[in-house]
Amino acid sequence: MTDFVDRVTVHVQGGDGGNGSAGVKREKYKPLAGPNGGNGGDGGSVIFVADTRANNLLDYRFVPHRKAESGTMGLGDTKDGSKGGDVILPVPPGTMIFEAKGPQGQSKHPGRELADLRHAGDRYVAAAGGMGGLGNAALANKTRRAPGFALLGEPGEEHDVILELKSIADVALVGFPSAGKSSLIAAMSSAKPKIADYPFTTLVPNLGVVSLEEYRYTVADVPGLIPGASDGKGLGLEFLRHIERTEIIAHVIDCATLEPGRDPISDYHALEDELAKYAAQLKLPIGVIPIPERPRIIILNKADVPEAKELAEFVRPEFQKMGLKTFIISTASHEGLKELGFALGRMVTELRAKLAEEEAEREEARVVIKPLEQPARKRRRSDDERGSAGDFQVERGTGEGDDVWFTVTGVKPERWVRQTNFDNDEAVGYLADRLAALGVEDELRRKGAKPGDEVRIGVGQNEVAFDWDPTIAAGAEMLDGAQLGTRGEDLRLTEGNEKRSRRRTNAERRRQYHEMMDAKTAVREAMRQERSVGHWADPTIDDDRHDEQAILGGHEPDERDGDR
Repeated sequence: MTDFVDRVTVHVQGGDGGNGSAGVKREKYKPLAGPNGGNGGDGGSVIFVADTRANNLLDYRFVPHRKAESGTMGLGDTKDGSKGGDVILPVPPGTMIFEAKGPQGQSKHPGRELADLRHAGDRYVAAAGGMGGLGNAALANKTRRAPGFALLGEPGEEHDVILELKSIADVALVGFPSAGKSSLIAAMSSAKPKIADYPFTTLVPNLGVVSLEEYRYTVADVPGLIPGASDGKGLGLEFLRHIERTEIIAHVIDCATLEPGRDPISDYHALEDELAKYAAQLKLPIGVIPIPERPRIIILNKADVPEAKELAEFVRPEFQKMGLKTFIISTASHEGLKELGFALGRMVTELRAKLAEEEAEREEARVVIKPLEQPARKRRRSDDERGSAGDFQVERGTGEGDDVWFTVTGVKPERWVRQTNFDNDEAVGYLADRLAALGVEDELRRKGAKPGDEVRIGVGQNEVAFDWDPTIAAGAEMLDGAQLGTRGEDLRLTEGNEKRSRRRTNAERRRQYHEMMDAKTAVREAMRQERSVGHWADPTIDDDRHDEQAILGGHEPDERDGDR
C-alpha cells in the first residue's frame, strides 16, 4: 500500500535566461557592417497543474527539488537563443500552494497563500524563468549605432513552496474512531480502506466513488475525530482540512459503543463543537459555503446489533426534530445502505445545481477588462523605456560614525543590474544612462546623497554596491574633458554620414562653392606674398652660391650670372 502524502515542501527554480550576443557582421566588401548579435532565449518556468490522474503528493517527498531548463545564448547573424523547456508538475485537484516560511535548514510552515488549484486544468507558475538578454542588434538605435556590448540573461525565480492537499469530495464522513466510516465507504464504493477493530485505524483520508443509477458522487473518509482535537488530542485537526471542500457533512455515529458517557446525541454535539472551532480559523474563498451552513445528515451505524438498533430507533426522532435527515444502517448486513445512497445522491445533485446557479450569477455580474495581447518581451521592454520615479524607492541608511549609504530598490533597477556585464565599461555606462533616465540620480540628490557616498542597488545576494559619482553627461565618453561622441557610436561608421544625411539646397551649393573659391584665392595671395619676401624660392635659381648641398650645387659666381 502506497503512502498518502498531503503536505510537502518543494524547492522550485526557473531556468536562467540566455545572454545576448555582441556580434559584429562581417561580409566581403562590407567592413564593419554593423551589429548583428541575437537575443538570448528565455528560461523555462516551473508550473503546477491540477490533474485528475494524480491522487497525492508522494512524488514530491522523494524529489523535492524541481528546476526548469535555461535558455541558450544568442548567436551572430541575429539568431536568437532557444527557450528553455517548462517543467509541468501535476498535482491533485484541491491542492493549495503556500509560501514557505521559516529559517534556512529548518522545517517550513505555510505563509501567504499563492494559489488554489480547485479544478482540473488549473495552473500556477510557481517559478518564472528569467528573460533572455538583448543582443547588440536589439540595443542599436538612431543614436547608438554600434553597441559593443549585450545584456546578460536574468536568473530564474527561486522559491520554497508548500503544497497542501485538501481532498475534493461531495460527502465527508466524520465521526468518532471505530464508528464504521471506513466500513461504510468500503460497502458503498470500490475503495478498499484499512479496517480493524481498534481506534485510529484510519490514519489518512480515503476516497470512494459511489455509482448508483443516475447518481455519481465521491465520499471522503476523514480520520477519527474526538473531543479536544482542537487542543491536539488524538490526531488533532491535522486532517480536518479535507472537509473544507466537501459539500455535505455526514455524521457516522456508533450506536453500539460501550464507552461510558457516550450516546448518539452527545457524540453529535461534541463533533459539531470541534467543527465550529475549526471553522472559526478558516478563511474560505468566495463562493464556498461556510462549514456551519453546509447540509448535514445523520447515519446511525451498527444496526445489526439488537441493542444498537433499539437505541437508534429511540434517538432518531430527536435528530429529526433538529431538522436533520437520519438513516439507520448496518455496514455488516448492508441494511439501509441503498436508501442512504439514493438520499445522498439527491442531496448532492440539488446542491450542485444551486452552486452552479450562484456561480453563473456571479459571473454575469462580474466585469472583466482584458488588456490587448502583447508579446512578453516587447511589453517588458516598452515598460522599461517608460520608466518613472514611482517605479523605485531610495532609502537612506546610517551606521556607526559617519557611515552613510543609500539603498535603491525597484523592479526595473534591480533587473537592470542583474542584466549588466560589469566587465564591460560600455555596458556599465549604458546602465548609468538608464538609471539617470529613470530619475535615480535626481532622487539621490533629493535624499541628500553626495559624490562618494555608497549606493546599493537591490537586496540580498543580488545587491550591487558602488560609490556614487554623478556626471553631467553620463552617456558620453570623455577624454581630457573633450566629448568624443555618444556611447555606442563608432566614428568609423558615422564619419561623413552627417553630411550625407540630407540633400543640399541650391543656395547652400552656391554658398559653399563661393566659400571654396574665396579660400583658394586667399591661399594663392598668401603664397605670393610669402614668395615676395623670400619665404618661397624657385628651385631653378641658386640663392646661396656657397651652399654645396643646394639643389644646383655650390659653384663660384659666373660673370654672366650678374646680380639677380
